[in-house]
Amino acid sequence: MKKKTIISIAAILIGAIILTQSMFTVDQTEQAIVLQLGKPVHPDPLGPGLHFKLPVIQDVVYFDSRILDYDAKPEEITTEDKKYMNIDSYAKWRISNPLLFYQKVRTIPGAQARLDDIIRSQLRVSFGRFTLIEVVSHKRSEIMANVTERTQKQLLPYGIEVEDVRIKRTDLPPENASAIFGRMKAERERQAKQYRSEGEEASARIKARADKARTIILAEANKEATVIRGQGDAKATKIYAESLGKSPEFYAFKRSLDVYRSSFKKNSRFIFTPESPFLRYFQ
Repeated sequence: MKKKTIISIAAILIGAIILTQSMFTVDQTEQAIVLQLGKPVHPDPLGPGLHFKLPVIQDVVYFDSRILDYDAKPEEITTEDKKYMNIDSYAKWRISNPLLFYQKVRTIPGAQARLDDIIRSQLRVSFGRFTLIEVVSHKRSEIMANVTERTQKQLLPYGIEVEDVRIKRTDLPPENASAIFGRMKAERERQAKQYRSEGEEASARIKARADKARTIILAEANKEATVIRGQGDAKATKIYAESLGKSPEFYAFKRSLDVYRSSFKKNSRFIFTPESPFLRYFQ
């Protein structure tokens, strides 16, 4: 009886050990492949959840299913116009095919070494097609899109999918920085002079149009004033003529008084004959 109990207990323990060795779980952030004597059992990776395998002869290899970072060391790259730049880049990538990944590079450090070689070579090729001014001004996005596309094509056979390649920082070597900055300064000064000359030309045109408009306005105003004065003088002359026609004697008397007032000043002396018309209204 005791032997049967011991055998039963031993069988239960062995069964429990075999069961625990046969069960494994894959985390939400992982994917796995099962190897039997070093060869893959299934071509497709196992997703998150509880899975089973044969104990002892089968092993499980886990791979991260999240997007991973690759941070490259700064590298000196030559542009089309033979200028040197220090490029600091990084990439976002993930394991798209765990089986290919295991067969080609096996580990993440091995994948990073492959990423390093391919991304560096693509950066050198792409930057070598553009000048320094194009790289730092308006060609950056085009270059990085081209690098990402070419890198992704070359890494797909390794089970690696490259999501994006970007540049964190670009620096000029110290020996070239002063010359480049001097040329950029001269270019900006040339553009500033051009903008100032164009502004002065536009200002001259605006002033000329304003002076022309001012001259036209003044001429029209003077013309209108001359017409109004002429009409007023004509109306006054008409009134004077009508008044003179009504009482010529009174008009002559009024004119004579105006002459007396303007002629007889202090200490003024005159010599007249009694028959002088000037003394007509004194008689």
